[in-house]
Amino acid sequence: MDAHHHIVPDAAPRGHIALTRDELVAWGVRFGKASHPRLVVAIAGDLGAGKTTLVQAICRGAGVTTEVTSPTYALVHEYQGDRFPIYHLDLYRLEKPEDLTNLGWDDMLRANALILVEWPERGGDRIPPDAVPIDLELDPADEERRLLLAG
Repeated sequence: MDAHHHIVPDAAPRGHIALTRDELVAWGVRFGKASHPRLVVAIAGDLGAGKTTLVQAICRGAGVTTEVTSPTYALVHEYQGDRFPIYHLDLYRLEKPEDLTNLGWDDMLRANALILVEWPERGGDRIPPDAVPIDLELDPADEERRLLLAG
C-alpha cells in the first residue's frame, strides 16, 4: 500500500461506504494486513464514530496480539505487530500541535513504523500531508452503521 495513494473500500461509490461494526472491523483487518511501515493514517470522526474500533482492527490485521486500548489519557500507545511497530495516538486532549514534540512525534515519523492517529485535526500541520485520511461518521439513515470515507 503506497502512502501516496488513497485507500477506497471495495464497492464504495465516491470513496465512502456504510458499514456495520463487523464490516468495519473486517475492513480494518484487511487494511492492517496490507499496511506497511512509514505510513501515517489520520482517522477522524466524532465521539462514538468507531475510531478506536477501527484502530483495534488495523492493529489485529498488522499482527498485534496484545489488547489495543484507547490512549486517551496517555496520548500514545506503542504495539508490536508481526512486521513492524505501531504507534496509536489519540490527540483529543492535545492542547496544541507543538505538544506532539513532547510525545516523541518526530522520532515516530522517522521510525520504521505504522502510525495511527485519532483526532488528527488537533495535530494541525504536524500531520504529514501524505497521511492516509480516513473519516468515520454515524450513518444518519441507520444508527447501527458507520460511514467510512477513505482517501
